[in-house]
Amino acid sequence: MMSPLQKALFLLLALPLLLFTSSCKQTISKGPIQPGERLQIVTTTGILKDAVQNIVGDAADVEAIMGSGVDPHLYKATQGDLQKLTDADLIIYNGLHLEGKMGEVMAKLGRFKTVVAAAEGIPQDRLRKSPQFQNSFDPHVWFDVALWQLVVQHVSQTVQQKDPQHQESYRQNTQKYLETLRALDTEVKQRIQTIPAQQRILITAHDAFGYFGDAYNIQVVGLQGISTVSEFGLQDVSELVSFIVKHKIRAVFVESSVSPRAIEAVVIGSQQRGHQVKIGGTLFSDALGEDGTPEGTYTGMVRHNVSNIVSALN
Repeated sequence: MMSPLQKALFLLLALPLLLFTSSCKQTISKGPIQPGERLQIVTTTGILKDAVQNIVGDAADVEAIMGSGVDPHLYKATQGDLQKLTDADLIIYNGLHLEGKMGEVMAKLGRFKTVVAAAEGIPQDRLRKSPQFQNSFDPHVWFDVALWQLVVQHVSQTVQQKDPQHQESYRQNTQKYLETLRALDTEVKQRIQTIPAQQRILITAHDAFGYFGDAYNIQVVGLQGISTVSEFGLQDVSELVSFIVKHKIRAVFVESSVSPRAIEAVVIGSQQRGHQVKIGGTLFSDALGEDGTPEGTYTGMVRHNVSNIVSALN
């Protein structure tokens, strides 16, 4: 049985143009948590959860709505999600339309709860414009580790304001994690440069790796656009096959949160044109790996992707 607040949230999720009722307004608080209370944080993606966990350590509880292998572009909230959103002191989502219509919900929730769009920590002039959607930006900001540091700083500031009793701990954790990310950024640059320039072409199911390409000097080609909501057709496959044959691409990549059938069709098409191209492995794009694995963390996910790319394209 759903509470009145959950029913209101359900309606909001189903019909994003609806506003909260006055009873919801009285139920949800935006202020700092009280001394002795434990901060409850809900994120949309596991990628954000990992960032927040590195900020808060053991001082707060962090839970993600979307797990391993989940495509945030297509995700629809469940009744269980409503409970998590209801109970949260702080909600963190990516923004830039990554979460589809849930982004509209988050914006409205922000009238009554503390809600943070993580990507707002990045100056607009450093965002990639979307080739698909006018006046929109590519949401996959985590693939540039330097930009992700800005996200971590932005989220950390909000967490510190929400839970001032642990402010110094959060600040120290953040600085330590930023040092880790700076080292990771340097590592990725060095490893990608080991691929010969003419072979430095990354082909994936959808255009999630644009920031990665810009940051680390590798050309990126996606069969679908920046959102998996867009469909691909036979002409898209044919054009990509022609590109692969022309440039003698050695390997293409599937993604953990996207069906492999599109890339498999490209491989078959290339073979029919007399060019052998292999699937170079699975890349994590919109979701981390399973909890408890190296790929279940942001740094582990980045290293996994880079290892697969370097191995397959060299």
